[in-house]
Amino acid sequence: MAWRLLTQEYGIPADRLYISYFSGDVANGLPADEETRQIWLSMGVQPDHVLPFGMKDNFWEMGETGPCGPCTEIHYDHIGNRNAASLVNADSPDVVEIWNLVFMQYNREVNGSLRPLPQCSVDTGMGLERLVTVLQGKRSNYDTDLFTPILSAIHQCSKVPAYQGRTGEADVGQVDMAYRVVADHIRTLSVCIADGVYPGMTGAELVLRRILRRAVRFTTEVLQAPEGALASLVPTVAHILGDAYPELHTESERIMDLINQNEVQFLSSLKQGRRVIDRTLSNMDKDSAVFPASVAWSLYRNLGFPLDLIDLMLEEKGKVVDKKEMAVLEDEYEKLRLQSEEDDGDRVNQLDLHSLAELQSRGVPHTDDSPKYCYSLGPNGQYVTTQQHA
Repeated sequence: MAWRLLTQEYGIPADRLYISYFSGDVANGLPADEETRQIWLSMGVQPDHVLPFGMKDNFWEMGETGPCGPCTEIHYDHIGNRNAASLVNADSPDVVEIWNLVFMQYNREVNGSLRPLPQCSVDTGMGLERLVTVLQGKRSNYDTDLFTPILSAIHQCSKVPAYQGRTGEADVGQVDMAYRVVADHIRTLSVCIADGVYPGMTGAELVLRRILRRAVRFTTEVLQAPEGALASLVPTVAHILGDAYPELHTESERIMDLINQNEVQFLSSLKQGRRVIDRTLSNMDKDSAVFPASVAWSLYRNLGFPLDLIDLMLEEKGKVVDKKEMAVLEDEYEKLRLQSEEDDGDRVNQLDLHSLAELQSRGVPHTDDSPKYCYSLGPNGQYVTTQQHA
């Protein structure tokens, strides 16, 4: 179905598509997925376009434990008229994965072993933005109509040249990277806030808080835009995504207010953080390129600086964080957090897949969780549930 949709319905040339499949793994006792390879060949895919890869690229796992299995992927060559097999799974921007089909047949156990699932399935996923890029004949997601209006709006409120799509050393001052970061982050912020997730201190809220702060830093310092510029992009996001997320239209003002409030708070922390970094650098040996992990950790934990933002700020100064010491600090913090949860009795018993299969074999009926879909977003941004009757 995936191949037919891409080549017949969308008209993507088959000679630009490459297939990867699982080559097996001796350590885990897993054979090569020859069945998948033969199926692709029987469909007319050229042998030099069907490529084997190991655990890293073609064995999908959802985490340290849980359902997993070998996968086969479809990759697209943006250039064409060549053999690009060597660029598959090589982090080339010109040859990208657009489709993945995972054969869910194992469960990764706590002890690291693989146990066959009681019931297998195929988990398939297509990269929407990457496919849009292909269908619109572009080389990057940011060149499609999903992003160009946002990039244009960013330019209108900034003091830097228009977006050029540059990367690496060609992107002087990381201006184009800042364009991409802000365009991506303002979409995430808008959709999440409209859906009732606000910047906070734990879980998904903490992730959103870090995304917002990273966007603020790039907007004000790299793009040289005034305060409020980030929030001003929300109506553009609503225009692009509003058909899929109508709440972006109804919640635009609230989203903008929340972003502006958080921006004011972080700009104060950003100034304080810069002073801390500059003071630390002035006390360091001039020949040392390693920034103290303890200071970086303090910026992260106490001032809310995302770790990648700290790395970028130090990179501008020609410094790097002591990663080994940073890992020690993170490990110590995680141990304290877990201990705190145990002390609070905040432990949750969970059923794994095999326990669920055992319950099913005993005839225990499925839990009716359909009421979880009976909700709507209220005018104040809070979810309203519908009364259910037994």
